Amino acid sequence: MTAVTGPGAAVSPWLPTAPCTPGRCAAHPGPAATTVGPARAVVRLAAGLATVVTGLLLAPLVALLPAAARRAATRRWCRAVVRAFGVRLRVTGVPAAGPVLVVANHVSWLDIPLVAAVLPGRMLAKTEVRSWPVLGRLAARGGTLFIDRDRLRALPGTVGAIGAVLAGGDRVIVFPEGSTWCGRAAGAFRPAAFQAALDIGVGVQPVRLVYGPAGPAAFVGDDPLVASLWRIATAGGLTAEVRILDPLPGGRYPDRRALAAAAQRAIASDSANRSFRSVHQRVSSSPASESSLRTPA
Repeated sequence: MTAVTGPGAAVSPWLPTAPCTPGRCAAHPGPAATTVGPARAVVRLAAGLATVVTGLLLAPLVALLPAAARRAATRRWCRAVVRAFGVRLRVTGVPAAGPVLVVANHVSWLDIPLVAAVLPGRMLAKTEVRSWPVLGRLAARGGTLFIDRDRLRALPGTVGAIGAVLAGGDRVIVFPEGSTWCGRAAGAFRPAAFQAALDIGVGVQPVRLVYGPAGPAAFVGDDPLVASLWRIATAGGLTAEVRILDPLPGGRYPDRRALAAAAQRAIASDSANRSFRSVHQRVSSSPASESSLRTPA
């Protein structure tokens, strides 16, 4: 299935797994990477966490706003979270209008505020996210849809919930790889969530997330959340790019597997045509300027 995941961990044979590990991937940012001093990293970490907590406290009030104002507030808040951690954001492409199923490759927990800073909507996450300190409560209050990845029987209900959100005119954002990957390779897109787009008759918006350098952002294997937060806070010149690709009309494809494969090809093709840094792929790259456009799901 398709869920926001943390490192990890497949506890059932059918769950997706990635070969990436913190030692092999996240701990090796690349030859051009730099770091900031401990004092500056502590300031970043404190600012990032303070921004997250502020969003948690204000969430009940934001929920009372009209939909357009709520999305604008989400965009601003997610942009502030990303900037507080010292990450520069770059956006290319134009989002599709109206309800759409947004699908993206999955590298980090940072993917969530990045997509939210550009494409506001409802996020699909694994049930374990509920138990995350601070972030779990924030996700629940923000309308996140949760999936129990250990219960296949719950899958039709999750697909129905996604369809209901799409039918109501909102976006839903999923990470179809089902687990995080560092950038060396990508996982196969699980097709289940794509059925909701076919059922409701909406399109799919492929999005590629690219980090430069990739190492500090990668949240893979058994990487603790605290270690990932510190790695990002200490990274120098960390840039995140949100590439919004051409939407895929759902009616063009016969079934969810074909639609999922088309979305995966679109994102993989964008990767082949654009250079990006990872621990396994060395390319030239210059610091990206920050975009004025942002917002998730």
